[in-house]
Amino acid sequence: MVGVVIPTRDRREMVAEAVVSVLRQTRKPDEIVVVDDGSADGTAEHLRREFGDAIRVVSTPPRGVAAARNLGVRSVRSRWVAFLDSDDLWLPRKLERQLEYLDRHPELRACQTEEIWYRNGVRVEPRKYHAKPDGDIFFPSLHRCLVSPSAVLLDRALFERLGGFDESLPACEDYDLWLRLGCEERLGLVREPLVVKRGGHPDQLSRRFWGMDRFRVVALLKLLLREPPLPPAHRRAVREVLERKCGILAAGAEKRGRVEEAERYRALARLGAARVSEAGEGAGEALLSGTG
Repeated sequence: MVGVVIPTRDRREMVAEAVVSVLRQTRKPDEIVVVDDGSADGTAEHLRREFGDAIRVVSTPPRGVAAARNLGVRSVRSRWVAFLDSDDLWLPRKLERQLEYLDRHPELRACQTEEIWYRNGVRVEPRKYHAKPDGDIFFPSLHRCLVSPSAVLLDRALFERLGGFDESLPACEDYDLWLRLGCEERLGLVREPLVVKRGGHPDQLSRRFWGMDRFRVVALLKLLLREPPLPPAHRRAVREVLERKCGILAAGAEKRGRVEEAERYRALARLGAARVSEAGEGAGEALLSGTG
């Protein structure tokens, strides 16, 4: 069984198009759950009117995309879970191809597909550094997120064991989860573009928050706290990327005259996991509260 989780907020028309792309799959999903994360544009009513019993709409106060996805997973019963961001679309054979791939690779518990990118309605080609890894995703994914939620199909039990998306992160929650997955599992790649990503609109998370590396720094610090600890080579790689990202953030803060903030980033690079250990539960919120 396959359950599809679509988080959305104030994208009534776009999310309806996303739902249609799921309903047109050659391998129909068994469940489709749209989590309306506090929309004020009548999204839930519109979807119920348009699609009736073909989907389930779960409405919640606004808590962010990570919480919306986690709630969606708790709302389905299927073994396999697929996510679709409300501004993206699936091509008709997306689920069919992924299930065929996983049948051929029973050792894998997750896979993603290639994508077609549009920005402001114009097709763009990803750069070489956006190339998706196949198999071991951990080291390539440290520098930037190379896994798209809209392209992933994964075992629900694996998602639950990993703890789902970190709800304390307002952005880069996917970067955080895929790195945690990459510590333990291989992620397969269906080398066929089966997802259409539509970018450039003003409510994208990457436009809502400045300095997205702030959130990636939290994810890297969490890795250094991981139990059991990462292997030595993994820890060295995480520390190197952490130091680089903190250096960039510190330089940016200095340019804006925020000297104390710059020093905090340099301290994070020096102290590493010790700072997160002090923060304890909710480390993401604790770290970000001093660097906004």
